[in-house]
Amino acid sequence: MSTAGRKLRVLFLCTGNSCRSQMAEGWARALRGAEIEPFSAGTVAKGLDPRAVRVMAEAGVDISGQRSKTLADLLASEGTGFDLVVTVCGAAHEACPVFPGRTKVIHRGFDDPPALAEGSESAEEALGHYRRVRDEIRGFVEGLSADLRE
Repeated sequence: MSTAGRKLRVLFLCTGNSCRSQMAEGWARALRGAEIEPFSAGTVAKGLDPRAVRVMAEAGVDISGQRSKTLADLLASEGTGFDLVVTVCGAAHEACPVFPGRTKVIHRGFDDPPALAEGSESAEEALGHYRRVRDEIRGFVEGLSADLRE
């Protein structure tokens, strides 16, 4: 996946950079770290969701050191040199800016675990929503094509 020894720079973009994009960044680092340099950001920064941290830890991935950041924060520190931008929610897809150069932008929406958990009758039921989305994101990251640059 890397060209000339360089890892593919992938940005996972969501609204609040608190849950889905954070899980995607964690999975990409854990499962594809040799090939992908993952980043995540949001249109706003809402803080890292403790339930997301918990369910990722259950799966053996520690995202507790990641921080919630806006796209503007990330671009200021990392620049715009992303090979791929993946929007993981509809609002982020609609608000996604145009990236210069050869950046490929794709949309793969996932349900919003915090919104699903609002109607839960127990903490365990709420976590079930997070686990389902966590596993869907894992499958997506595992299936990312080796031909993303082309």
